[in-house]
Amino acid sequence: MVTEFKRPKTLTAEVTQHIRQQIINGDIHLGAAISERTIAAELNVSKTPVREALAQLSNEGLVTIKPQSGVRVFTLSAREVREICVFRKALETAAIAIAMQNDPAALAQALQAVVDKMGAALEAGDQRRYLMLDNDFHQVFFDFCDNSYLTNSYVRYAGKIAALRTHLSIKPRHTSLSFQEHCQIVETIRQGQLEPLLALLDQHLGRTHETYEIGVEDIAAADAITD
Repeated sequence: MVTEFKRPKTLTAEVTQHIRQQIINGDIHLGAAISERTIAAELNVSKTPVREALAQLSNEGLVTIKPQSGVRVFTLSAREVREICVFRKALETAAIAIAMQNDPAALAQALQAVVDKMGAALEAGDQRRYLMLDNDFHQVFFDFCDNSYLTNSYVRYAGKIAALRTHLSIKPRHTSLSFQEHCQIVETIRQGQLEPLLALLDQHLGRTHETYEIGVEDIAAADAITD
């Protein structure tokens, strides 16, 4: 019998996850400057793993690195918001359609388990946990589609999508509407209705674009806009 051992995370991986989670949670705001020295001091590490972490996060689209200008958390123009919405729709629509064909009962059960936790987080007023579970909900589509190409494409930008979701959560009624749609998605899967499901998912993801209209030059400047 062969025993599998999980390799411990490297220091760079730990630092990467720390910074990634701060951006996703909104602890570091969109467009904010990031100091290698500050993070290194905060985590009590050298600047090398911080620099390597920021390079990885740049690859994920979470930060931008400019010579002589430093590092900043990503920000999105109106055009980029449209592009990421199209990207999400394409991947998530394909993933959930395949997952429905593979095992709709198991898919619905897994999504319901997440929805139950989301409801509990809402009741407890735990917005941060709710948003983490929102990420988990959409990840389930890929867990059940059994297609590594779709999954890897999504995972590469999952952090950026999650950070955008956190940003949208400040909008009035966005979270409550989102939760209602999650519940409807699960029920539609249970009923085995693919076309209504895809229409519902399109509506669910489309609200991101609608929240930030074409006239918004920079998403970081849109915080003051309310529904």
